[in-house]
Amino acid sequence: MTGSSVQTAQTTRRRDSYLAHKVATLKPSGIRRFFDIAATMKDVISLGIGEPDFASPPAVIEAGVKALRSGATHYTSNHGILELRQSLSANLEKLYGVQYDPATEIVITVGGSEALYLSFTALLDPGDEVIIPTPCFVSYQAEVILAGGVPVEIPCRMENNFDVDPQEIAAAITPRTKAILIGFPNNPTGAVASRETLLEIARLAEQHDLIVVSDEIYDRLVYGGHQHVCFPSLPGARGRSLLLGGFSKDYAMTGWRIGYACGPAELIAGLVRIHQYSVMSAPTIAQIAAIEALRDTDDAVRTMVTEYDRRRRLVVSELNRIGLPTFEPKGAFYAFPKVSVTGLDDEAFAQRLLTEEHVAVVPGSSFGAGGEGFVRASYATAYEQLEEALRRIERFVNRL
Repeated sequence: MTGSSVQTAQTTRRRDSYLAHKVATLKPSGIRRFFDIAATMKDVISLGIGEPDFASPPAVIEAGVKALRSGATHYTSNHGILELRQSLSANLEKLYGVQYDPATEIVITVGGSEALYLSFTALLDPGDEVIIPTPCFVSYQAEVILAGGVPVEIPCRMENNFDVDPQEIAAAITPRTKAILIGFPNNPTGAVASRETLLEIARLAEQHDLIVVSDEIYDRLVYGGHQHVCFPSLPGARGRSLLLGGFSKDYAMTGWRIGYACGPAELIAGLVRIHQYSVMSAPTIAQIAAIEALRDTDDAVRTMVTEYDRRRRLVVSELNRIGLPTFEPKGAFYAFPKVSVTGLDDEAFAQRLLTEEHVAVVPGSSFGAGGEGFVRASYATAYEQLEEALRRIERFVNRL
């Protein structure tokens, strides 16, 4: 090795060492990894990314355009536009009977992801533990780690409809436990938690003086007559919970990047302290569009839910017929078939399906240990595309 090569290698090692250990050891997102591979291929049907294929409702788009034209291009309050917080408060009360003070108990964030980041950065000291039922959204463990905390995973099982077992939570609680993080309707399984389960989680939180962070980003995407249970609406739960949500999924507004966190004023004040130094305020134009989303899009939301439900029934029925046991999702827009029955693990199944049949799904292990042996398939894509994807999946499974 030449002197310059040695110097280059040493320089590289020194640069790598600048990264914090928690960042250097953080796993890349399994969702994005397969999405990036698929983007380099032709004729790929992607069932990987959890994004509505609908455009934002026309009234929302027009509100954003009008805001730009009127010169609404300046910062807002750190908390967000008051009218948006007032509208959000009224909407949560109308839908779930839970009340938040728009002045002190709501902060508007850059998507639900920032709300998640703010929550754990505000709550956790180094070494604090957060109990996370899995399978779960890929960011959950990462956000806890980045905040200096320790994620403690517990499994949810297909035979229990991927509902949480409160006894598993109770067994995982230690003196270092600070919070419980739940996400229902669930990404990736489409499961919804029963009211009984959520009541028991609320009881455990009170008994052990814990905070419950409830990610309810898919709250309006529920099917089969199911009614979403908003965690802080439960008796005694509001005072020790943070409600996270947003406009990306329910209103097909992923690119607008608007989310929110609601909770007791003293907790929200902590989130705002971080928010004001990291992003200042959520995008002004997007906040104005979100006001319109809450005002005049119920018909658009119902139309999307009806179409998702049609796709849901197709995908679940066909995957089960093909021979991939699939739990019937009651919310969100994902199916979670068990692929270990083919003799392949979830990583190999997803890799080969993409390579051989040009269908992109996400390995279940990307969503925590509870997802091993499954893959996530999003049905937020056109019905005809889903039919073709299912034909390709059947061809692949039959070869196996």
